[in-house]
Amino acid sequence: MRRPSPLPPPGGEPAAPARGGSERSAGSPDRSGEADAARDEDDLAPVIPMAAPTPLPGADGDRVDEGGSAERSREDVRWRDVWRAARARRKALRGEVKRFTVRQRRRRMLWLGAAASVVLVAAGTTGAAYSPLFAVETITVVGADELDADVVADALSSQLGTPLPLVDESAVKAALITFPLVESYALEARPPHDLVVRIVERTPIGLIRSAAGYTLVDAAGVALSTTERAVSGVPVITVTGGTGSTAFEAIGQVMRSLPDDILDRVTAVSASTPDDVTLTLGGTNTDVVWGSAEDSAMKALVLATAMEARPPKSVSVYDVSSPDAIVIQ
Repeated sequence: MRRPSPLPPPGGEPAAPARGGSERSAGSPDRSGEADAARDEDDLAPVIPMAAPTPLPGADGDRVDEGGSAERSREDVRWRDVWRAARARRKALRGEVKRFTVRQRRRRMLWLGAAASVVLVAAGTTGAAYSPLFAVETITVVGADELDADVVADALSSQLGTPLPLVDESAVKAALITFPLVESYALEARPPHDLVVRIVERTPIGLIRSAAGYTLVDAAGVALSTTERAVSGVPVITVTGGTGSTAFEAIGQVMRSLPDDILDRVTAVSASTPDDVTLTLGGTNTDVVWGSAEDSAMKALVLATAMEARPPKSVSVYDVSSPDAIVIQ
C-alpha cells in the first residue's frame, strides 16, 4: 500500500520536496498537482485483506490433530488404492484367462455333455430292462430229442413274469436237474419277452443189468431210465467194478468214439480192466478186441476198413488193440 502524503505545513508554505526532490524551474510545467491527485485516489482505494495460505499436504500443521488422524487418513487412502488396483488386476487377469481358454472350455463342455448323454441313455436302458416291460412271457426249449420240450418248459414256468435280467439261474438249474437226460444247458434272452433254453441231452451208451432190471446209462455212468427188460438196439454192458470204475470209463470213451454204422451193430460190451474192452457185433456174434481207449479214432477207422474187406459173417474176431497190426480170425 502506498503511504499517505504528508499534510501541507501551516502558513501555506510549500512542502519541501521529499527524498531529495529537485525544485522545478519556472519554465517547466507543474505536474505536482496531478501526482498528488493520483496519490489521493490510491489512498482512498479499499484495502482487501489477503487469505492465509493453505498449508500443503505433509506440512507440520497436519500433525497437530490429536491421535494422528491425518496420517491415518493418508494410510487409508493408500491401502484403498492398492486394494482397488489389485482387484482390477485380478479382474483383468481373469478376463485374459477366459479369453485364451474359451476353446478348451467349449471342448470340455462338449465332452461333459456327451458323457452325460451316455450316462442318461445307459441309466434309461438299465431301468427299462429291469422293469416289467421286459418280463418273460414265453419260454422256448431247444435241443430236446428224447425229452418232451413242452414238459421242460412247464417245469420252468416259475420264471414267467420275471424281467429278463433277473431270471433266477439257480431255480432253472434246480428244475432241469429233475430231467436226467439233460447234460448241460444255456439260457438266452431275446427281448422283449422271450427266454430260450438250449439243452444238450446225454447220449446213452448201454444198459447195465441190476436187480431192478436194466438201467440205461451214459458215458459218465448217469442213470437215465430203468426198465424191466432190455431195450432193443441198446448194447448190454458187463463191467467189473460198476459205473465208478476205470474199466467203465474206458468203455464210455470207446463207445463215444465209434461211428454210427459200427455202433448200430454192437449188442454187448465188456471190460474187466481199462485195457481189455471187447465189443460184440450182433447177428454174427463176432468179437472186436479193442484193448484200451487210446487211439480209439484210429482203431475205429481200421475196423471199418477191415469189415469192408472181410465182413463179420466170415470173421469170428477182429483184434484192433494194435491198430498198426490188426489180427482177423
